[in-house]
Amino acid sequence: MSMLTELLTRHAADVPGAVALVARGDRVEVAAAGSADAGGTVPMARDSLFRIASLTKPIVAAAVMLLVDDGSLALDDPIARWLPELASPVVVRTPEGPVDDVVPAVRPITVEDLLTFRCGYGLAADMDLPAVDLLFQVLGHPAEARTLPPDEWVAALAQVPLLCQPGAAWLYDTPAELQGVLIARVSGRSLPEFLAERLFEPLGMADTGFSVPTPALGRFTSAYRRGAAGLVLADPPEGRWSGEPVFPSGGGGLVSTADDLLAFARFLLAEGRVGDHRLLTPESVRRMTTDQLTPAQRAAARVFLQGQGWGFGGSVDVEATAPWHVPGRYGWIGGAGTAAHLVPATGTVTVLLTQLQMTSPEPTPLMREFWACAAR
Repeated sequence: MSMLTELLTRHAADVPGAVALVARGDRVEVAAAGSADAGGTVPMARDSLFRIASLTKPIVAAAVMLLVDDGSLALDDPIARWLPELASPVVVRTPEGPVDDVVPAVRPITVEDLLTFRCGYGLAADMDLPAVDLLFQVLGHPAEARTLPPDEWVAALAQVPLLCQPGAAWLYDTPAELQGVLIARVSGRSLPEFLAERLFEPLGMADTGFSVPTPALGRFTSAYRRGAAGLVLADPPEGRWSGEPVFPSGGGGLVSTADDLLAFARFLLAEGRVGDHRLLTPESVRRMTTDQLTPAQRAAARVFLQGQGWGFGGSVDVEATAPWHVPGRYGWIGGAGTAAHLVPATGTVTVLLTQLQMTSPEPTPLMREFWACAAR
C-alpha cells in the first residue's frame, strides 16, 4: 500500500472519499480511496469530478494574464474602462464605521488591484464589519450560487462602499469574481467560453468547466457538509452543477479532476508553455507566483493566508513554518475541501480533492498530513 493510499484510508472516518496526487517531474503518484457518495455505492476514482471551489481563483488569474500578454489590458489600467459601474468608488471612513459615512477613493481601482486582492472589496478577518455585512446582503454568501447575471451583479456591487482604499489591504474572494466579469467584458466572450478556448482546450483540461455534462455525471462526486448528526448532503451530482450557472463564478465555480489540475500546474512550472506552444510569458507567470503583499498586509490577512503571501490568484509561501512550506510554493485551498500547489524550485505538484466542505479557512488535518507526506 502506497503512503498516499495509507493516508487516505486512515482518514476514511473523516471524509467519504478522496483523490490525492503528487507529481515530481514525470513521476506521478495517485491514490483514490473511499466513495464518491456517503452511501458507499460509487467508488472514488482517479478521474472523479469535484467542485474545486477556490482553486478556480488561480485559473481565472491566469486567464487575466492571457489578456495582459495579448495587450488587451495592462496591469495599471483602471478597471472602470470596462467596468464603468465602478468608476467612482467610495470608501468607508473607518472599517468599523457605518456604510453611509464614506470618502472618495484616492485613486481608481486597477487590474493589478484585482489580481492582488487589494481592490478594497472583499471579505475581511472580521466578517461583522458593516461594509462586509452589506456585501453579504447585496451579493449573497460566496459559498452560495450567485443569482444575479454578471452585469446585474456588478451594478449591485457598485452600491457597496469599499472597506479600504485601493491598494491598502488584502481582502478575500470578491476580487476574483470581478476578474471573471472583467475577462468577459474585455474579450467579448462569456467567462466559460473564454476559459474553454484559451486555457482548457490548449492544456487538455477536458473535464474542467462550470457545469458537468450529463454523460459525466456518473463521475461527479456528491458534496457534503458536517451536521449535528453526521454528514449532510449539500449538493448531489444532478444538483447545482448539472446546468450552466446564471453567474459563472471566477471565485469558486469550476469543477475539475486531479489530472486537469496537474496539467494547469505543469503549465505554470513550464513558465507558460504547453509543449512547443507558449500561452503566457515567463514574466506573467513570475508575477503570478511571486508574493505581492507587504508584511503588514500579510499579517492582517493571517486568518486566510496563515502567514503566507499572495501572488495573482493564489498564495505564495514566504516562511518555512512547516515542512511543506517551501518559499515560492504557489497554490490555494478551496472551501469544498480541495487543495492544489506547485513548488517551482523542485517541480513538485500536490493535489488533494475531497467533497467535504470546510468549516473555516484553517487547513484540515488531512490537508496537513497530505502536505507532510508529499514533503518527505
